[in-house]
Formats: sequence, C-alpha cells, structure tokens
Amino acid sequence: MSYLVRMTTDIAPKNASMGLLWKILIAIVLGIVCGLFFPDWLSRVFVTFNMLFSQFLGFCIPLIIVGLIAPAIAELGRGAGKWLAITAAIAYSSTVLAGLLGWGSSMLVLPRVLPAETPESLTNPDDALLSPYFTLEIPQLLGVMSALVLAFILGVGLTLIRGNVLLGAVREFRQIITMVIAKVIIPFLPLYIFGIFLNMTQGGQAATVILTFLGVVVFVFALTWIMLLLQYGVAAAITGMNPFRMLGNMLPAYATALGTSSSAATIPVTLRSAIKMGVSEPVAAFAIPLCATIHLAGSTIKITSFSLAVMMLFGMEIDPLVILGFILMLGIMMVAAPGVPGGAIVTASTLLQSMLGFNEAQVGLMIATYIAIDSFGTATNVTGDGAIAAIVDKLSGGKARQDADEETAAETAGA
Repeated sequence: MSYLVRMTTDIAPKNASMGLLWKILIAIVLGIVCGLFFPDWLSRVFVTFNMLFSQFLGFCIPLIIVGLIAPAIAELGRGAGKWLAITAAIAYSSTVLAGLLGWGSSMLVLPRVLPAETPESLTNPDDALLSPYFTLEIPQLLGVMSALVLAFILGVGLTLIRGNVLLGAVREFRQIITMVIAKVIIPFLPLYIFGIFLNMTQGGQAATVILTFLGVVVFVFALTWIMLLLQYGVAAAITGMNPFRMLGNMLPAYATALGTSSSAATIPVTLRSAIKMGVSEPVAAFAIPLCATIHLAGSTIKITSFSLAVMMLFGMEIDPLVILGFILMLGIMMVAAPGVPGGAIVTASTLLQSMLGFNEAQVGLMIATYIAIDSFGTATNVTGDGAIAAIVDKLSGGKARQDADEETAAETAGA
C-alpha cells in the first residue's frame, strides 16, 4: 500500500470526511450570520487571515500539482502517456457536453425567467468587499500550467528511464506535500471559508446580483446537478458502482468548493473523497489534480447560460454556429483558467468579446453575475472530477494499482 493511501487512512477515518463536511457547512452558515452584525474592524481580522492563507494556498497549489501528479504518473508505468490522453479527452468531452446542455436548456427556459429590465447598475461584487489590515505577497515558484507541464515531463520521463534516485525524490516530495495538506490546509479550510462568506455577506453586492437574476441562478444551479447526475450515471454504468453512493462520498469536496470557489484549493479534499469512493490511489493522485486544471464542466454551464442571458437581455443576435464555436473554444480555453476563484470568467472574457461581441459593460455584467455564484460551478467541477477518475480507473482495469503494488514489492524485495 503506497504512502498516500496510508496517509489518507491515518488522517481520515471513516467519520472524518463527514466531520469536515459539517465543519464547512457550519462555517458557511456562521459566515453569513456573523456578516449581518460583525463590525468592520472585527471582520477585517478574518479578512486579513484569509489574505495570508490565500497567499500560502496559492504558493502551495503548483507544489501540490507537481508533488502529486509526477509520482502518480511514474507509478502508472509505461502506459502513463496513454492514460493522460484518455483522461484529457474525457475531461474535454465532459466540458463541451456541459456547454451544449447549458445552450439547449437556456434557449428553452431563459426567455421565461429573465428580468424585465436590463440591470446596468450592477458592479463586480469584489469591489464591495472589505480589505485586509495589511497585504503580504508570496509569489508562486511557477504557474499552475507550468507546474502541470513539469509534472508531465517528470512523470512520463521517469516511466522511460526508471531513475531510482529521482523517483525516490519525487516520492519523498509527495510525502512532504501530503503532510502540508493534512496538517495545515485541511484544518484551516473551515476558518478560511468562514472569512469568505463573512466578507461576501457584508459586501452585499453578491446578494444584489443573485436577487436580480434569481430565476437564472436557480435554473443554472439545477443544470449543474443535472450535469452531475449525467456524469455519475455514465460512471456508474461503466464501473458498476452505485451512482448515489459515489456522489455521497464526494459531498465533502462539493461543500469545500462551495466555500473556496477554487478547484485547485479543493484538491486535497477531492483526492481524499475519490479514494474513499474506491478509485485506486495511483489513478486518483494524477487524475484529480489534472482534472482540477482542465475539467470545468460547471463553469462552462454557467458561462454559456449567463452569456445567453446577457445576449437576450440586450437583444443581441444568437447565431447557432457562433454559439457552437464559442462552446468548443471555451472547452479549450478553460484549460488555461487558473484553479482560483473567478479564473474561468477572466479567461473567458476574451472569447466573450471576440466571438460574441460583448462590450465592456456586458463583460462587467458577466463577471458580476459569475462571481456572485462562482462557488456552485466550482463545486460541480470538482465533484465531476471524481466521476472521471472512477471511469479512468475502471478503463485501466486496475492495472495502475497492480503495477504500483508490484513495483513497490519489487523494491522491497531488492532492498
């Protein structure tokens, strides 16, 4: 049994995931309630903590990607390149399917739920948030995409040269990363989520956006769950597992993403949930961080639906071929979206202007609407990652786990 599985077993007994789930839900509720009466000076204390934790988390995210993906690919053996391609193809297909689902459903439903007047006065909810007492920047050693490419090079390279020294080094680095996850990131996540919702509640602009687009928000939320049911229906048909039990095991990841609005920040919880769901550790350790970067089905549903909503509000022409091209390009652009809050809409803003003809005000409205409910799309993203990991694990026929165990046994015998 590998180190990551032992770590997961040691720090996450059977009731630990539900314990984390309830802590996160309590943090969300407390953040909303306390935001109604906390004075600004007290709220800024938590905002300052969030700034520090966010900087630390941002610094760790590329390290997490390298530390988990590189050794996981190396342990998959010489077929790693094939499984990387298969995982990426499944992730892209899921993202495009989400966009098509959003497009077709929006054309049927949105004309009935859109507000009567164009809400031109809405602004970015981030503009109304409290600021920390001070700021501290912790620059990343490398960007998210750079970390992903480096992990690919190291992992695939190690499957070809079988370098024991470097393989041992990346495995030891994985141990360090998993300890940081277990001892620092996971314990402080509920407090971080509390601060986020405290600040959002006091800002008030997010509530304004949600109330203005309430019908659209409810519609998009329903679409994200339809997408999850589709994903886990397919995963259950392929793996033979119970789809509702699979979804139940992924609830801690869903709840964590609701609070962080970040796929990358949720990687530790998503990884733990996927392993508990039954995905083998070698597959989970490369598929979950990989999909956190390239699989954004929930974000694509939101961007597609709200883009169509804005176009309908402003009386813009909706050309089916243009929308189809937009969705196909959006699936590619999402790969470049950093796994941080609001990263997807920032990446998509260039497509909104170049392909759909949005002006600055319309892009601003899209950003305001997207950020106000950013967490729902992110939660769909990370929960869907579990379904993809389960499918890849099944398609590999358990070979990944078998290869890793055989390799570990051989090393032990050689020692």
